[in-house]
Amino acid sequence: MQFQNPTADLFVPDDTALPQAIERTTHLGVGAHQDDLEFMAYHGIETCFQHPDLWFMGVTCTNGAGSSRAGIYSDYTDEQMRAVRRIEQRKAATIGQYAAMAQLDYSSSAVKDPANPNLKNDLLKILHSAKPKVVYTHNLADKHDTHVAVAWATIRALRELPAAMRPRQVVGCEIWRDLDWLPDDRKVVLDVSRRENLAAALSGVYDSQITGGKRYDLAVMGRRRGHATFFESHAVDQAQSLTFAMDLTPLVQDPSRDAVGYVLELIHAFQQDVVKKLEARIGVRS
Repeated sequence: MQFQNPTADLFVPDDTALPQAIERTTHLGVGAHQDDLEFMAYHGIETCFQHPDLWFMGVTCTNGAGSSRAGIYSDYTDEQMRAVRRIEQRKAATIGQYAAMAQLDYSSSAVKDPANPNLKNDLLKILHSAKPKVVYTHNLADKHDTHVAVAWATIRALRELPAAMRPRQVVGCEIWRDLDWLPDDRKVVLDVSRRENLAAALSGVYDSQITGGKRYDLAVMGRRRGHATFFESHAVDQAQSLTFAMDLTPLVQDPSRDAVGYVLELIHAFQQDVVKKLEARIGVRS
């Protein structure tokens, strides 16, 4: 499979022949940076882990050159950091027993360029071969510009697939802005309670970030625990860890649907929920 960047990396942890490795994919994660998949798409990774008929494939779009760095990594050049991040992502794919791991090696600026179709075209190649049933990517209300750009490129690629090839579910996951604000009936609730050891191992691979000053491993686990406890106020916890996602399936099923308008609908639903509760307690505004 040829990608736009000749430096792109395609890795198969169990050495299965490349076409077969990709074609066995059932769950696909598309993230912006190394470690995004392990934080946002753990539900898919764990679902497929050691399952004979389910396989998770990962796609990381950017090259990691702009990663934060401190400690032993503080003097690393962008090229050195890029190499470290690539190795870490491969390690995660091995631990998680991914079907395959593609690192497309784009700069963040290239990903964020709305006039550049290359990322979308690379993702379309992967989708044609993998034919996933479930796709995880970033949500369209994320705070990180590169995350939003990757989510939109993923949606654009999915829209170009024949209708019969489109996945049954596409979800936009939380990282740089959590999705607790979504009304409960608009949340995709993903139970990620199982195999805490696997979750810890996947997060712990990214030493360049943990030692480099960003405790994403602790933050993500804390958010998952917090969601499980605060999800329902009048019942005991039904799960130990939850991740929330935005349902992006309607934007893929109907390629003519306006993405900005769709997100505004969700924001308006949140606004209405807050207003309804306020008016019930303090009275309707005059």
